[in-house]
Amino acid sequence: MHAEIIATGSELMLGEQVDTNSPHIARKLREIGLELRYTTLVGDNEEQVADAIRIALSRSDVILIGGGLGPTMDDVTRPAVARATGRELIFRQDLFEQIEARFRAYGRTMSENNRRQAYVPQGARPIENPVGTAPAFIVEHAGRAIVCLPGVPREMMVLLDRVVLPYLKAKFDLRDVILVRTLHTVGEGESRIDAAIADLEQSANPAIGLSAKAGQVDVRLTARASSRDEAQSMLAEWESKVRERIGASIFGADEETLEGVIAALLVDRKQSLATVELNTGGLLSSRLTLREVAGQAASMVFRGGLVLSDPNALGEALDVDLAPAASIAVVTRAAQRIRKLHETTLGLAVMLRDAPDGSGVKTAVALVSDDASETIERSYGGHSGLAAQWTTALALGLVWKHLKSVQGV
Repeated sequence: MHAEIIATGSELMLGEQVDTNSPHIARKLREIGLELRYTTLVGDNEEQVADAIRIALSRSDVILIGGGLGPTMDDVTRPAVARATGRELIFRQDLFEQIEARFRAYGRTMSENNRRQAYVPQGARPIENPVGTAPAFIVEHAGRAIVCLPGVPREMMVLLDRVVLPYLKAKFDLRDVILVRTLHTVGEGESRIDAAIADLEQSANPAIGLSAKAGQVDVRLTARASSRDEAQSMLAEWESKVRERIGASIFGADEETLEGVIAALLVDRKQSLATVELNTGGLLSSRLTLREVAGQAASMVFRGGLVLSDPNALGEALDVDLAPAASIAVVTRAAQRIRKLHETTLGLAVMLRDAPDGSGVKTAVALVSDDASETIERSYGGHSGLAAQWTTALALGLVWKHLKSVQGV
């Protein structure tokens, strides 16, 4: 038993708008144990939408279509479903009256083209829309279910929760639950993480996969079981196995962020941090600028950041001597100076510069405390647009590892 999403809208195909509905639907489907296997984007063309529906009917038990239920000529979901299933479009007086009532409630006059929204494929089960003017509907065809939802996110979410999910659970006797646990790592590349847990990735349930981001690798565990407790137990068992292999690189899980974990550690260790960054566009300080952490203002632990785009400004702002060619010497001095300026326990400096040979960029990072300094110097040959993200993750990873070694208070 599996599902497919068809997201409609030429704005999606042109890159003018990002599809945010499909990820939300995907998360909701896994809560009722319905596996999503395919997601299709298609423009506002009736025949193309109908073709997508025909393909979906050939391979999926449940098809959820988002968008195309409005009153305009480019809202083609209704006729496309009718064409794909060989049905007539039927005018429903009850739907028309619902639409009229909705407009009256809004204090607006209904246009004649809104009448189109009262047409649905013959035999369709209408879904009243209490938060919008576009009725949704379900068509059961050849043992499959085609669910058509509004493209407006708020309307889609309400109808999905109130009507569609209960309908799918009852219709297909869905009793399983799918839970996901995501572990976040920093400081190790995707290939090294993969090598460490390669045998665990062969598991079918829970399924384990990797997702690489700039400077961070996520390990995703997905468990299917007949109850939430059983699925959680499976995830806990396999999370323990993963942590045995790569626990030293795991900084958090699920909604936790690296900057949030660092801020909490700064509070717990009674530490404070100031930063200076060169050529990162202020990404480091923007990530650390949290409003609140551990019940107190985050500014108590992150005192401030200096953002520069000219190496000479280091000398002017922090009295850093640029004469030494070594990047490590420069960032170490900058970290010392920013720490003294803000009277913090930790000073962090990051410098991102083009490699002299044109091979990419070079990153230098220094973290300075009372009695020690830790440094990293790396080359980065990836897409230049990701260099600042990668560098920032590298620097925050250094801070996180240092704070773990500091005794809590």
